[in-house]
Amino acid sequence: MKPLVIFLNEVAGGRKLLQAAVERAGEASYVVVVAPQNQPTAGQLFSPEEAREAARTRVDVTLAVLDEFGIEAIGEVLDPSSDLALGDAIRSHRPFEVLLSCLYDSRFGLTRRALEEWAEGTFEPEVKITHIPVRIEDDSISLEVTHPLVVANQTISSPDLAARLIDRSKDRPHRFTIIAPATDGVPMNKVTRDLAGLMSALYREDIDSTGQPMSPDPFSSIQDAIAHYRVDDVLISTLSGEQSRWLESDLVGRVREITDKPVAHHEAGSSPEAVAAVVAEGEPVGDTDDRETAVEPEDSAKDEA
Repeated sequence: MKPLVIFLNEVAGGRKLLQAAVERAGEASYVVVVAPQNQPTAGQLFSPEEAREAARTRVDVTLAVLDEFGIEAIGEVLDPSSDLALGDAIRSHRPFEVLLSCLYDSRFGLTRRALEEWAEGTFEPEVKITHIPVRIEDDSISLEVTHPLVVANQTISSPDLAARLIDRSKDRPHRFTIIAPATDGVPMNKVTRDLAGLMSALYREDIDSTGQPMSPDPFSSIQDAIAHYRVDDVLISTLSGEQSRWLESDLVGRVREITDKPVAHHEAGSSPEAVAAVVAEGEPVGDTDDRETAVEPEDSAKDEA
């Protein structure tokens, strides 16, 4: 038995990559997830100096999702050049197959060679190269798929949030982009685990989603996501009003001022009946007003991240 390499170039793998990994994991001696330290071309959500952090989050979230489905794996962050990183991973691990997760037309170097074509010509037949494309442009022009942006952190593991996203997807296909702005006091490994848990819940319902931790400023993170991703509407999930700094700063109202897309608010702890009622009224709608909640100083440490 030989290992299986999962290579994440610029993007984190989604449901199709997970399905391929599940199908092949039993044949592998071990599974390794690799990402080069390159800057994503779709969704410039990290500054160039944070390229390694961006790659690390792609790896960590994918590892956590695999773990949710019973696949133990290790992760590595390699050279910024995608071809060098892929070559290093293959020479180090000598896998039987590489699952290459990248944009449909990923190119590198001065000659702008297609990464998947270069990999096939360089390493096959000794190593099978399987390209699992992320068709961002195709998804963006599809009128059948709705692309919500979901923003949450401390509430990302809330069962009622998962229920709301699943209920939304019953009548038409959805592809959720989930971002989790960081906060003091919440370890990054918890954010990663909770994010993977929500994505896995969606995958189990055959719902597409991608996600990643973000910089601490939720407003800037949302601005970046709206600017670089296909976003049909925004759903902001917070703690209850008396605990949420996001509500105290009127995050919902401020986001509505910068986009013509519908912006809805989800308050964690909503009953299943309340969630079902909001969804039945037709997503996306704002289910709370744009209130600014006064937070006493001693409560501020319990804020949403």
